[in-house]
Amino acid sequence: MMERRTTIFENGLIWFGAGVSIAEILTGTYFAPLGMTRGIAAILTGHLIGCVLLFLAGYIGARTRRSAMETTKMSFGARGGLLFAFLNVLQLVGWTAIMIYDGALSANAVLKTGAWVWCLIIGALICLWLFIGITNLGKINVITMTALFILTLVLCKVIFFSGSSSRYAISDGITFGAAVELAVAMPLSWLPLISDYTREAEKPFAATLGSAVTYGLVSCWMYLIGMGAAIFTGTYDISQIMLKAGLGVAGLLIIVFSTVTTTFMDAYSAGISAVSIRSEINGKICAVIVAVAGTVCAILFPMDDITSFLYLIGSVFAPMIAVMIADFFILRTDSGSTAFNWRNLTIWLIGFLLYRFLMTKDLICGSTLPDMLITTVIAVIAGKLAAARQGARSEQNRDAV
Repeated sequence: MMERRTTIFENGLIWFGAGVSIAEILTGTYFAPLGMTRGIAAILTGHLIGCVLLFLAGYIGARTRRSAMETTKMSFGARGGLLFAFLNVLQLVGWTAIMIYDGALSANAVLKTGAWVWCLIIGALICLWLFIGITNLGKINVITMTALFILTLVLCKVIFFSGSSSRYAISDGITFGAAVELAVAMPLSWLPLISDYTREAEKPFAATLGSAVTYGLVSCWMYLIGMGAAIFTGTYDISQIMLKAGLGVAGLLIIVFSTVTTTFMDAYSAGISAVSIRSEINGKICAVIVAVAGTVCAILFPMDDITSFLYLIGSVFAPMIAVMIADFFILRTDSGSTAFNWRNLTIWLIGFLLYRFLMTKDLICGSTLPDMLITTVIAVIAGKLAAARQGARSEQNRDAV
């Protein structure tokens, strides 16, 4: 029986759900000190950089029909790629906890039953999504995304057309370069996941492009809602804006289902990454365990500021994908048959350290773009030199014979 593939529309729905997120709205509020014009410029610039990288990462998986962490083995070796699978599982547990925490706090502000109750409700819904499975979510996703689309339109109307005279005072709270990097950070956080979904696509190129574009547009929209809320209403608390606008139940639906549709992807991909570490692991069961662990962490630990977490993700996965882009699109090499590709692992470490260094500099384009360009150039030069040496050795062996 032929395995069912996901359509372009279904992939688009998945990434629409990834973009509609309370965490993205909250991150957007950090842009308010720039003012509307510069804030929009930073959001668009950062998302353009991030979503081009998201497309390239997803297309590798779509072309090879491999999961995200399986594609890392093509550049870093069968065992070298396990490092990134392990780091990815850790960041996905973190993301699961953060998303549940943010969703529960916002839901509790609308309907006060205790944040821990909302953690349990959201966690249970995520587990339900996991049991239904990615290829069986079609009609549920259509209904859910349609509802979220309508409700976010209402939220936009409340924020931008309510006639509120409140304005956020433009300040030096964040530089343009730091804002660009914060805009890059969200699509960058999905780099280690996107191939888990594009590998199932009927039409690899179109589905990957549709996924990246859909996510980019929706994520920009969420950032804009957060920034607009802070500028036009003078508050960072989206739940309070919903309450003041009379969006009690509707606001609650936005909060809960946007959290579920995004966090489901984190837990699902954690299961897939775990399978790439050890094939005997049941991916669905592991995903449920991650959802439960995230729920417990959300109940027990405060997670109010995620900027450091976002930058850490960028420093790990930006140089990783830079090496993979160099190998797959330029050098056209595959190290999957070797245990470790030490050359590429060393280049990744250089890229990681370079990213951390660039974070200390206020670059107008942020840290990700220069880090990836430099890392890619290093990987290409090192790869061509290695190929030239290999060719020279082969020639010497032939001469000796």
